[in-house]
Amino acid sequence: MAGVQSDVGDAIKSEISKELRDKANDFLNNKLKANNLVDIIAYLEENLNNKQPIISGILALEVVFNELLKRREFCQYVHMHKNALENNEQTAKSEALNKYCIWLRERYEEAMVLILKGIDSENDIESAQALSTCMKLLTVEGKYPLDGAEAQFPQLRLHNILQKLLSVDRLRLNTIQNLKDYAVYVDVVQHCWRLLQHNLLKKSTLKHETFALNFLELMHTLPVSKELFEQNKRLCSLSEKILPAYNVTRRHINKVWNNLMQCVGPDILEIVHKKVLIILLERILPHLDKPILLTDFLMDSLDCGGAVSLLALQGMFTLIQKHNITYPNVYEKLYSMFEPEIFHTKFKARLFYLADIFLSSTHLPEGLVAAFVKRLARLSIVAPPQDAVIILYFIGNLMMRHNGLRKLICAPNEIQVSRDPYVMEERQPAKANAMESSLWEIVALQKHALPSVAAAAKFIMQPIPKHEWDLSLVLEIKEDDIFDQEISKRCKQYAMAIEKSQALFLPKNDLFQQHWCLI
Repeated sequence: MAGVQSDVGDAIKSEISKELRDKANDFLNNKLKANNLVDIIAYLEENLNNKQPIISGILALEVVFNELLKRREFCQYVHMHKNALENNEQTAKSEALNKYCIWLRERYEEAMVLILKGIDSENDIESAQALSTCMKLLTVEGKYPLDGAEAQFPQLRLHNILQKLLSVDRLRLNTIQNLKDYAVYVDVVQHCWRLLQHNLLKKSTLKHETFALNFLELMHTLPVSKELFEQNKRLCSLSEKILPAYNVTRRHINKVWNNLMQCVGPDILEIVHKKVLIILLERILPHLDKPILLTDFLMDSLDCGGAVSLLALQGMFTLIQKHNITYPNVYEKLYSMFEPEIFHTKFKARLFYLADIFLSSTHLPEGLVAAFVKRLARLSIVAPPQDAVIILYFIGNLMMRHNGLRKLICAPNEIQVSRDPYVMEERQPAKANAMESSLWEIVALQKHALPSVAAAAKFIMQPIPKHEWDLSLVLEIKEDDIFDQEISKRCKQYAMAIEKSQALFLPKNDLFQQHWCLI
């Protein structure tokens, strides 16, 4: 019987120690070396208990059981029974082989328990390798089932893997991310959603932060699209009679989401609340049968403030746009979200994107739009430079849409006032007196230290353009981008009223020498 070394990739061979590799080869080539398998399993168990490196032991077991599954050695006794002759010698061989196959199964189950335990490793590399080995053995077992039956998806194996990933003691976010490599297979996606629906969410609630974040990260890792089912790429090649269907998976998604909503309460943690909304927007919403039922949840989320309100606003926008939901205070909510704190969150680009859509209509009251313009102008004074540029372009676009706002920069009846009539603290845009004010903030920004900000603010001194600025070009600009842009410019050299030093000593009659001495 050929050795297994020729079938093992160079990457795996380099990770397996020579001793374990020799033991694996000897066992696969000679059934009399069965104790070698026991030694490899014991090696992995000892390293797990002592928190020693486990990758070598996991890979050795992967090689062994991958080969045994392909040889169908777990089910040879079935075929032996079918072809056995009615004599004592053949009966004895059949019984011995039967015992050996049972023993192999026991060792396989024992090894799988240890490999699954490896997912709990504090080392992300070891945890990822344990997950990879479990999925590879799941794939081979699906093609060569232990009982010798036709190929079938090992749902129990996948269930055990998901249970390990959904730990209540430790965050498994990095390990769950590695499951993305298998989320391209339609059978894995469908069975994961089915298992999440039936077995896993009932064991805990979103009140447990660690479990909740692991569960939500797992949901985020399982994308569903009709293209995925049209490609029909499967991890386990099964009979064409059993094809994963989008409608079936969609039902599973709806049941998982309904169970999830039952766990959401008023005391939900903010970090969990944000993750739920992100998954709703990016994964779940297009597949819900009755998205209108989200209205109460989203309206309650709008009152939470911060990033939660912003994400809920995007969900409400989808319901308004696609499902004809009406929300009378949507502009007041949007107006209240423009606070200085928004510039220090990763969702600020999303806010400007939504504001641009909500304020895109030219039929909105000018007083309402003027309140947004004035609030943005006031925030541009305290905003970081890259955000000030976004605000200035956005204000310019709003003024192009509403010609009546030009009175904010060229009032027909100019008067002197002791204070700005605009009330920043007013939460209702219509009562903020924005139309009685002016955009003096933009005039002040024309003296900004950064040329890019000062240049953007000078648009009010020129005729308003006819074509709007594309905000997508500046939404993702960072401070480093502005810095790189400035230092890349070629600047003129100016004469300085100093005497350039030609040596290590200071120039003569220097003021520094008059008041300080170098020791």
